[in-house]
Amino acid sequence: MDKKYMIIDSHSHIFPEKIATKASDAIGDFYNLPMRENGSIGGLLRSGGKIGVSKYIVHSTATSVHQVRSINNFIIDAVNTYPELIGYMTLHPDMQEKEVRLELQRCMAAGLKGIKLHPDFQKFYIDEEKAHNIYRCAEGVLPILFHVGDDRYDYSHPYRLTNIALAYPQLRCIAAHMGGYTMWELAECYKGLDNVYFDTCSSLFALTPEKAVSIINMLGVDRFFFACDYPMWDHEEELERFLKLNLSEEQREKILSANIQKFLNI
Repeated sequence: MDKKYMIIDSHSHIFPEKIATKASDAIGDFYNLPMRENGSIGGLLRSGGKIGVSKYIVHSTATSVHQVRSINNFIIDAVNTYPELIGYMTLHPDMQEKEVRLELQRCMAAGLKGIKLHPDFQKFYIDEEKAHNIYRCAEGVLPILFHVGDDRYDYSHPYRLTNIALAYPQLRCIAAHMGGYTMWELAECYKGLDNVYFDTCSSLFALTPEKAVSIINMLGVDRFFFACDYPMWDHEEELERFLKLNLSEEQREKILSANIQKFLNI
């Protein structure tokens, strides 16, 4: 890479040191993919440091209600310890609306900038009724990064996210994995939804550069954020894949950092 870009990684998973390897291996088993790193904060900073990442958006997922507060405390501690990190909180659809609102207020006061939901891990349909407790509280307040897509499941189907984006027009949604992991052919369903954005992670390994660029052009370059999905992928590998896309320098700079800076006002 001859040119030095400002790079923000908008999608990374981190775990406490004592469980990082186990948690990362569990992700690898779920997707039947080898993990490039162990899920620790140190591993993230080492991997991203090789390409000069300046900021990382980090999160983890609660698979039950009782995990929510402890995971959010871990993310809060991490961002307070490492200035390179920007934190997203976790919530769970089994929480009552009052619980959601109180935890949202607590985590916002602690400086967290968004919410991460993983319907396939948390076993809920994006548009099912109980999840609306989260959307009502988050609309106009914090963006939600959704894991979207996986042709093995129906929980995170892209059409389910379009239902929510239409129902909550002031809810800013990020459809991870270029709109739908292994379901990229459905990306057209997001056209015209001004409140849906996208990240690039866990997609460029499977898409041809031409297909990836066609999706970006169809949905709008201003809506895409560069991401690596650590610990699943190596930052050098992901940047190399990204730079193979036939994009202008302005488009590259937008996706690598400018778009997410504007989105989060950072």
